[in-house]
Amino acid sequence: MSLDGPFDLWERLFGAQPDPPAALTLITGLVALAIVAARGPWRIARNVITIAHEGGHALVAVLTGRRLTGIRLHSDTSGLTLSAGRPTGPGMAFTLLAGYVAPSLLGLAGAWLLGGNRITLLLWLAVALLIAMLVMIRNVFGVVSVVVTGAAVFAVSWFASPQVQAAFAYAGVWFLLFGGVRPVGELQTMRRRGRLPASDADQLAGVTRIPGLFWVGLFGLVNLGALLLGGLLLAGAYLPEL
Repeated sequence: MSLDGPFDLWERLFGAQPDPPAALTLITGLVALAIVAARGPWRIARNVITIAHEGGHALVAVLTGRRLTGIRLHSDTSGLTLSAGRPTGPGMAFTLLAGYVAPSLLGLAGAWLLGGNRITLLLWLAVALLIAMLVMIRNVFGVVSVVVTGAAVFAVSWFASPQVQAAFAYAGVWFLLFGGVRPVGELQTMRRRGRLPASDADQLAGVTRIPGLFWVGLFGLVNLGALLLGGLLLAGAYLPEL
């Protein structure tokens, strides 16, 4: 990226990039879907979903007045966000609710930005969010995961051509949209087998006295809705051409 001054930076960040090729939306969507559906690639790429999941817990904890104390990301793609405050009440409920819907809602926000061709803005916002999250990471694997992810996004935003940036951004947004749905199914499978007694859904059941299955269903509805709306935003500009 070549910049001659602050005005060039402003224009680069907030200006609209050229429309990417129409086929890009379809190709990147298929690639993202294949990664989510395949066991091997999913095991690796799921770390990105975990980062978004724990970041959702952390953000809502702060917004609801809780004191964020730390975030841990683990090599098995699990994570833990710790916050201090009342163990019950709306703040705790919203904090627990945020995790499973965060990847899909981030994907939906990304689709909205891409609908306006704000590709560079999307990538730089992603880097900013990762830097903010890095401050609260409390284990080595978590630090490595966030640094590697942030470095990859920054490298693409700074050094790659507009075409590569567009492909990377579209693939990333599609991955968040598709990748937000699969963990909900995995959650219910593990709950049914009794392997996840302290899941977000079960903790929500304890806080709200509403059964955990309701919360799993709500996670699924929100994420499927985000996938549908995000897909329309990503493909809408090209529907007349296809």
